[in-house]
Amino acid sequence: MQHEQNEAPLLSAHGLSKSFGAVRVLHNVDFEVRAGEVLGILGPNGAGKTTLFNLISGDIRDHGGDIRFRGQPLAGPPFERCRQGIGRTYQIPLPYGAMTTFENLLVAASFGGNMSEAESYDHCAMILEDCDLIRRANTNAGMLTLLDRKRLELARALASKPRLLLLDEIAGGLTEEEGKDLVALIGRIRDSGITIIWIEHVLHALFAVADRLLVLNFGEKIAEGLPAQVIENPEVKRVYMGVEA
Repeated sequence: MQHEQNEAPLLSAHGLSKSFGAVRVLHNVDFEVRAGEVLGILGPNGAGKTTLFNLISGDIRDHGGDIRFRGQPLAGPPFERCRQGIGRTYQIPLPYGAMTTFENLLVAASFGGNMSEAESYDHCAMILEDCDLIRRANTNAGMLTLLDRKRLELARALASKPRLLLLDEIAGGLTEEEGKDLVALIGRIRDSGITIIWIEHVLHALFAVADRLLVLNFGEKIAEGLPAQVIENPEVKRVYMGVEA
């Protein structure tokens, strides 16, 4: 998707830093994402990717630098940021296992999207259809397959009507065919106009939908740009793919 250079970013981070005690996890990271764009984030384990998401979603509060969403400083606990338009998934889906798939969505719509129970019914039914979960609407979430749990994780994030969706290794653990199904779903979400930042180790998944890639290593940004350019960067090959330039 092409974006005008003068278009204001939907989310921007400048000088973003975070340490846990003496361990520096992020250091002076800058990036922006514009409305309708898909930004993929790559990096080896421990690069700071999930910490970056936790700072955006409010799961971690104290940090150095500045994060802005829709031009305003991003602040408040996670539920407030969710209601402002930031939805996210987690690496390990943890739905309410004793509740049905549909009930899980209703909770997300009511508390994350600040919708009344009545108005959330049609909204959640539509999301179940879009996420290929309508056949599992009355199945307890604890009984779902891994693929359907991943779909539910996406569906719960969508139930809050996000403008920005954070995907944290959503394709991890899936077979190749299951991964293709999930990538197709993410492509449909992108086509609906939702902005996406996606952390993923499955490169072909990112290449299928990402407009740009950002690469982190030891908490620092080492590359950013078009996917084909970033993947050919000698430093990216060295630290991420284990290839000597």
